[in-house]
Amino acid sequence: MANHKSALKRARQNENRRMRNKVVKTKTKNVIKEVRQAVSEQSRDKALSDLDFAKSVIAKAANKGALHKRTAARKISRITKLVNTI
Repeated sequence: MANHKSALKRARQNENRRMRNKVVKTKTKNVIKEVRQAVSEQSRDKALSDLDFAKSVIAKAANKGALHKRTAARKISRITKLVNTI
């Protein structure tokens, strides 16, 4: 564990960021799962509406720094391609 005052503060900041990123990443995974489920049920309208919401959530995660921008682009690309199959 850190001993210096600045190192203790840095440890606290890292923990706060880790918890914030964890929430954002979990939400991202859940919206992607909803899109995949809508595609498996062959419900095109629900899949398209879920896709729009998922794109928004993933883009926000990238802007916040929880996801890398290329990772976000890859995820958006893959779920868009999946929705276009139905």
